[in-house]
Amino acid sequence: MFYIGCHLSAAKGYLAMGKEAVKLGANVFQFFTRNPRGGSVKALDLEDIEKYNAFHAEHRFGTLLAHAPYTMNPCAAKEDLRTFARNTMKEDLARLELLPDVMFNFHPGSHVKQGAETEIGIPLIADALNEILSAEGKTLVLLETMAGKGSEVGRSFEELRAILDRVEQKERMGVCLDTCHVYDGGYELIGDLDGVLQVFDDIIGLDRLKAIHLNDSKNPIGSHKDRHEKIGEGTLGLAGIANIINHPKLCHLPFYLETPLDDAGHKEEIARLRDLA
Repeated sequence: MFYIGCHLSAAKGYLAMGKEAVKLGANVFQFFTRNPRGGSVKALDLEDIEKYNAFHAEHRFGTLLAHAPYTMNPCAAKEDLRTFARNTMKEDLARLELLPDVMFNFHPGSHVKQGAETEIGIPLIADALNEILSAEGKTLVLLETMAGKGSEVGRSFEELRAILDRVEQKERMGVCLDTCHVYDGGYELIGDLDGVLQVFDDIIGLDRLKAIHLNDSKNPIGSHKDRHEKIGEGTLGLAGIANIINHPKLCHLPFYLETPLDDAGHKEEIARLRDLA
């Protein structure tokens, strides 16, 4: 089955997101766990969760993707920001245990004001994960591939592998590949998709690739800009996107659109991608 969806607003709860996904022709979706630019979180609505779980089973949704807020930086220079990141992850993961099939995705972080080397940030990210993760939890935690702007950690497969190597609960970890980020990071998804996937497999292992953020890019390869574009209107192009969703090593994964469109636009994109898949 081809699992495709988009990012939806969580403002009205899980059941509302599920119903909106069905209207858009989606069978998966992504949402922020809390205010993405701040950190405030709504009170749990157990009745809404119960109703959503029944809706999820009825409509045979694929795995949902819960996205951490952008303000969460487990390798920040300031201890209070690192504490916020750890507490946010702990609380979000506890909440997600109430859902039937969901993964938790986060940007690894930024080592800003701590020198130029990512080696400063990698141990801090792994230390946070080791404090948070336990063998009892079922929710997979995904490191997102980054475009490499500024002092971002995760701009290369090697950096993600360095984090994964330090995490004790390795069975709780995976990777979300963002097509815009990886392309902007310098990986040739257009001319050598097989080669990129082989490099990923050699360094991280394709068994750890659990989700794909499907985005076109406004910028050329290696730009390190992280500017998403609508599907088929960027430098990846429609043919490049079609190759990604149909690749035998990727087509079984859930795809989540983060393109700059409203829900109506995403409905058109989802239909277009279903025709291509």
